[in-house]
Amino acid sequence: MKVSTRGDYASRALLSLVLHQADGPTSVRDIVERTGLPQPYLEQILLALKGAGLVRSKRGVGGGYVLARGAAEITLADIVSAVDGPIQAGDFGLPHTDGACEHEGQCVLLAVWWDAGERMREYLTGYSLADMAAMAQGDAPWPDVADRSAG
Repeated sequence: MKVSTRGDYASRALLSLVLHQADGPTSVRDIVERTGLPQPYLEQILLALKGAGLVRSKRGVGGGYVLARGAAEITLADIVSAVDGPIQAGDFGLPHTDGACEHEGQCVLLAVWWDAGERMREYLTGYSLADMAAMAQGDAPWPDVADRSAG
């Protein structure tokens, strides 16, 4: 499974909003300057995040984007789902619960793919924007990627 560029950019943009939320609404230009994200693409992503109820926009002087909910209430799963759709291992459908399958091995593989997607959803739900901000500011430990990549 792979998080899309859209999911990564959306997460980076929202993390920037959290890290600078004390400054009030943040303009697209400020997010671009802080994150290096391409502005036209970021504007599309912010519209999707607004449609999903994760951000609100304020017009006029001093306007920009703010979180629509608290940082502790928005998870990485929420963000990725808002811009990419449901988190899943593939578009295979649910396994048959009665074991009746049309092709050899189909049911067991559908069950494995569904389980893989569920584990990814659970993992991303375990990280909120508040968690990510605490890590970025050095107030919480980062995930230990060194141990996992060595295996």
